[in-house]
Amino acid sequence: MAPRATSPDSPLTVLLVHNVYQQPGGEDAVFEREGALLEEHGHRVLRYVLHNSAVDGMSRAGLVRRTVWSTESHDAVARVVRQASVDVVHVHNTLPLVSPAVFHAARQSGAATVHTLHNYRLVCPGNLLLRDGKLCHDCVGSAFAFPAVRHACYRGSTAATAAVAATTAVHRRLGTWEHRVDRFVALSHFGRDLFVEGGLPADRIAVKHNAPGTEPALAAGGDYALFAGRLAPGKGIGVLLRAWAQDPGLPPLRIAGDGPLAACVARAAREDDRILWLGWQPAGDMEALMGGAAVLVVPSMWYEGWPLVAVEAMGQGTPVVATDHGAFPEMIDDGETGRLFPRGDAAALAAAVRDLTGHPQRLREVRERTVRQFRRRFSRAVNYRQLRGVYADAIAQRRDHPA
Repeated sequence: MAPRATSPDSPLTVLLVHNVYQQPGGEDAVFEREGALLEEHGHRVLRYVLHNSAVDGMSRAGLVRRTVWSTESHDAVARVVRQASVDVVHVHNTLPLVSPAVFHAARQSGAATVHTLHNYRLVCPGNLLLRDGKLCHDCVGSAFAFPAVRHACYRGSTAATAAVAATTAVHRRLGTWEHRVDRFVALSHFGRDLFVEGGLPADRIAVKHNAPGTEPALAAGGDYALFAGRLAPGKGIGVLLRAWAQDPGLPPLRIAGDGPLAACVARAAREDDRILWLGWQPAGDMEALMGGAAVLVVPSMWYEGWPLVAVEAMGQGTPVVATDHGAFPEMIDDGETGRLFPRGDAAALAAAVRDLTGHPQRLREVRERTVRQFRRRFSRAVNYRQLRGVYADAIAQRRDHPA
C-alpha cells in the first residue's frame, strides 16, 4: 500500500507519535505545538501517546524488550493507520515504550514516516554528547556505542545505556533508519551533519527548526539579563554564575528555572544583590520575563537542539547571548541579533552582555533586527511551510520506494 495521492495543499491525516517524559520539556512542547499548527491549517491530526510513568512496575527484561521492539505499539499504530487512512506517521520520541517498531508498522500499513530528531540519542545513548563536562563524540558513527556503555552515559546506568545502545544498533541492522523512515527532521544544519556522520542517509534528512507557540510581537525590553531553563551543569549555570561573580559591572540577572543546581543558584542570589532566583515560571510569566529582559543568556556547555526559549525571546526582540557552538551560530548573527562567546568562557560571556546592554540606542536597533529575523526565518507561518514540505517529500519517498 502507498499513501493516497495528494496535492501539495490538500489536507492530510497525520498520526503524531510520542513517548511523554516524566518531566515535561521542549520535546513535549513541540509535539503539542506542531499538532495544533497542523490543525489550524485544516489537517486531521490523530495522536498516539504513551507516558514514562507506565514504566513503574515493569520488569527490567520487559522494559528492555519494549525499548527495542514494542509489539504493543507496533500493533496499535498499524491499526490506527489502516482504520483512519493515515497519510503520515510523524514520530517524535520512542524511548522507552513506543520503540522504533512503529516505523515498520506505519510503512507496512500504507503511511509515510517522519522522525524528528529532537536530541542526539541515535548517535549518543547519553543524548548530550557530553561526558564529565567535556564534549564527547566517541560513539558517533560506531556500529555499537561501547564507550557509552562503559561510562554508563544514560542515567548513570550501564544496563540502561546498553538497552539504548542496543536499540539503535538492532534497528540499524534491521534497516529501520535506512528503509523505514522516509524523512528525518534535524533541528539545525549542525545536527544534520552529526547525524550524517553517524550513518543516517543524508538525502533524507531535512532541517526544520522548532516552532514557537505563538507569533510574538516586539516588546519594550528592560535593564536585566535573563536565564530561563533547567538548572543543570550542561546548561552552563556555573559559567553564568562565574561571569556575574567576576564582573561587578554586569546588569541585574534574573534566573527562572529549577533543577539539580538550585542550591548553587540560591546561594549566589543570597550573596549578590543583582541576582534574583525566580524558580520555575509558568508560560505566561515566562513570556513577560523574556519580553522585559535586555538580553537572554544561554551559556550551554552541551549542543542544544533548537532551544525554544531562545527563539521565543527573539520573537519579542530580546537578543540572545549564547555559546558559539551547536545550533547557535545558525540562530544568531553575532553582533547583529545577539552575541556569541567561546564555550565555558565566563569573561567573554560578561563582555558580550556588556557589549549589548552598555549601548541603549544600539540595543534598540538590535531588538528591531532580531524581530525581523524571527519573522523571516522562525515564525509559525515559516515553520508550517517547512513541515508541510517535509510531509510532501516523505509521501513521495513512500510512493517511489514502497518496499
